Amino acid sequence: MHIVIMGCGRVGSTLAHRMEDMGHTVAVIDRDPEAFRRLRSSTAKAAVTGMGHDRDVLIAAGIETASAFAAVSSGDNSNIIAARVARETFGVRDVVARIYDPRRAEVYQRLGIPTVGTVRWTVDTMMRRLIPGDEKLASGPLWRDPSGTLLMTELALGSTWVGNRVERIEAALSVRVAYLSRAGDIVLPRGDETLQAGDVAHVLVLASDIERVRARLGREGEGATQSDAAESEGAQ
Repeated sequence: MHIVIMGCGRVGSTLAHRMEDMGHTVAVIDRDPEAFRRLRSSTAKAAVTGMGHDRDVLIAAGIETASAFAAVSSGDNSNIIAARVARETFGVRDVVARIYDPRRAEVYQRLGIPTVGTVRWTVDTMMRRLIPGDEKLASGPLWRDPSGTLLMTELALGSTWVGNRVERIEAALSVRVAYLSRAGDIVLPRGDETLQAGDVAHVLVLASDIERVRARLGREGEGATQSDAAESEGAQ
């Protein structure tokens, strides 16, 4: 697979090397030829100097045969313009743009251009770690699909759920557990994984269900688990 990357900063160069290590061919575009010093000599051979939204520059980078395009320069406008040219002019299947302004990121997600909003993600994640009990911070999604239908959020599991299996919380709350944060480690759980004290579940849930899920999760006492399970069984 051939991949074109616009932007040869730390992200672009690291992405290029990882893709190359996986066996893909890579071409990197940057308007500053000095930026290519970050690349291995083998990767730099396919580097192209110029603007990433320029048709001739993109063609020189092999966009016409590319399966994927990543715009990771430091400019939001340049990234989104280049991503749209790659998608709409050259028909590249997989396109992603790095966007620093979260408002722009949400707009372009809805237009079908996947974006990575690094600043917002980092700040939100840091704040969740600094103030883990804050309900306003906890209510914000970690990820949302372009249509706004599905989101991923954190659920800090109270003592009520300790000792239960992942499949039980999935059935009771109508969520899918993507992974668990456990004592600094990431756990990819099976349905029979037993929940432990201090676990934070990263779950996929319908946006329309998030308030209901949080309300049910907030029930206190041992009976909460039993009533949730009973509701789940009754709905099946």
